Amino acid sequence: MDKRSYFGMLLIGLVLIMMFYWTSQPKADKAKQQKYEQQQTAAREAADQAAEQETVLTVTANDSLMPLFPAMNGQEQSVVIANSLVKVSISTKGGAPASAELLEYRNQQGSNVILFDKSEISMNFKLDGKTQNISTSSLFFEPVNVSGNSVTMRLNTLDGGHLDYCYTLAPESYMVDLKIQAHGMQNFFPSDLDRMSVDWIQNLRQQEKGFEFEQRYTTLTYKMSDKAKSKYLTVTSTPRSQTLDEPVDWIAFKNQFFSTIMIADQSFDADAKLSASAYAKGKGYMKKMMAKTHLQFDPDGKEATSIQFYFGPNDYKVLKATGRKFSPEGKKLRLHRVIDLGWPIVREVNRYIIIPLFNLLSGWGINMGIVLLLLTIIIKIIVYPFTYKSYVSSAKMRALKPYVDEINQKYPKPEDAMKKQQETMAVYSKYGVSPMGGCIPSLIQMPVWMALFFFVPNAIELRQQSFLWATDLTAFDDILSWNAKIPMIGTHLSIFCVLFCVTNLLNTFFTMKQQNMAPGQEESMKMMRWMMYLMPLIFFFTLNNYSSGLNYYYFISALSSVLIMVYLRRTTDEKKLLAQLEARYEARKNDPKKSRSNSMMARLEALQKEQERLQNR
Repeated sequence: MDKRSYFGMLLIGLVLIMMFYWTSQPKADKAKQQKYEQQQTAAREAADQAAEQETVLTVTANDSLMPLFPAMNGQEQSVVIANSLVKVSISTKGGAPASAELLEYRNQQGSNVILFDKSEISMNFKLDGKTQNISTSSLFFEPVNVSGNSVTMRLNTLDGGHLDYCYTLAPESYMVDLKIQAHGMQNFFPSDLDRMSVDWIQNLRQQEKGFEFEQRYTTLTYKMSDKAKSKYLTVTSTPRSQTLDEPVDWIAFKNQFFSTIMIADQSFDADAKLSASAYAKGKGYMKKMMAKTHLQFDPDGKEATSIQFYFGPNDYKVLKATGRKFSPEGKKLRLHRVIDLGWPIVREVNRYIIIPLFNLLSGWGINMGIVLLLLTIIIKIIVYPFTYKSYVSSAKMRALKPYVDEINQKYPKPEDAMKKQQETMAVYSKYGVSPMGGCIPSLIQMPVWMALFFFVPNAIELRQQSFLWATDLTAFDDILSWNAKIPMIGTHLSIFCVLFCVTNLLNTFFTMKQQNMAPGQEESMKMMRWMMYLMPLIFFFTLNNYSSGLNYYYFISALSSVLIMVYLRRTTDEKKLLAQLEARYEARKNDPKKSRSNSMMARLEALQKEQERLQNR
């Protein structure tokens, strides 16, 4: 491996470190976080007091100008709709979902996963009336037409009209359909009303073991209408807000493995206001998310406002199938885009290579650790031609080293650097060797290597799956842990992370050992050597809090790379390789179609000569 190949590897390492940095959420500043939470608590208490005073005043002033008076008093109850997958409670106060329980998933305590309860969610629908506005969160609905998987929440008025919220839970699905329709309320609404507003606030629970890792993957995600890709609101220790300028099909409050998604049949308006803030560790919550938006409403009741809710897992197969099944006519919801599978090229590698392979292997019913092992072996087989080509390119450079050493001895002076480089390139051109031949195959493998970085932390199939000493492949393995927090390490040591970093160090050692540098290059390579040896240490501090499944994959991937390197080193005879290069040179010399003037190296050599000519002028 020559200097250029080392530079390529260093460049790859820097890209990976930057990727780890960008995808890592900075730790919340405790003072700022506490101050923000105190402000939010005070604001909520003030709002609650104002709402109570408003209710008292409204009840006292009962007259014909208060058509919603029947809905201002009542006792809060819950109506449950359920199927074999999810149980959803609809509250009579506000007529909105008050809790969602997933029946096939367990939390860290062994109970069913609760996405939210009534203390953690607020969903308020607002409509402007002629004499009184509707704000549903403080009004009481009457449940009618109750069945096991459907209920109608009815908001009655004094004049006999009513507003219906019809909820229907689809069988064997996580989708709840909501139809909002007015009946006999033409006199209540102004004639020009065509919009209703939705205010949605939710505290997202901590569901997994690793707080920092789960918080990193807890995002407010949304999909623009008529666009395939989704976007998300990045949240660090500082609260973030954003006003959208395009209509959106859906808005998702997403945990690492579970989501609450609100979908509009006719899209939410382009003025949606989104905001999110992160909670400090120990609060029991990851982030607080808010969405304020508008959607169409027919005051005459001829057409219902249609909204859908997804209360379920971030399972790629489930989300993709659900999006296809429940997409409105002429639309593609693409609910699976709530899962971040990486940048465009990386995402396509995940969609068409990693996910199909993983689904095939996991369908065999074997342990998920074995699935990751087999997946790694298959990937290594797929990319082996590129690995082999990269190694052979480096081996060719080593085989030609005696000729390069002669050139270095011929031009020892610094002012002869241009001539030395020209003759070196001429040697490479003569034997058909490219100095970039080792870098390009390595870069081609990068999307595959990075695809697993995005896939493993999002694979719900690995959740709570144990392997060896790791009890959950989606969380860090902490068989070695302690109480006192150590800077940059924390309170545990991930064994798979340590194994990966040690193996990475061995890989660097073997790579350095086979390097034969020309005289004069030692000094310039010192910094690069140090960087190559420091990278495993940087990986350790970065990946210690990452999932054990990801570190396990990196470990066996690095180990297999070492074994492949040793195998190729032992099976490659550089003297025979040089003889092959000599024979190929003789064959090309007698074949005009393969003459050196047609090679890329010859063109590079010609460019260098032209550059030298211009410099001499």
